[in-house]
Amino acid sequence: LFSDTTDGAKASATVYSLMLTCRACGVDPYDYLMHILTEMPQRAPDADVTDLLPFRYAQQQREKTQAH
Repeated sequence: LFSDTTDGAKASATVYSLMLTCRACGVDPYDYLMHILTEMPQRAPDADVTDLLPFRYAQQQREKTQAH
């Protein structure tokens, strides 16, 4: 409805999906975005980024909490 192009609609759907996955995993979407936007530029273009998925981020945060 608010996208001018098909590509714009797909990009919006991707972002919405990530944010709702964050919610489902109990992750603050803002914290998650700050994390991935800090991490991604430090990686090679062909690097594996599966550790940056919301459920992995949630797991990492739980492990940090349990370690303290």
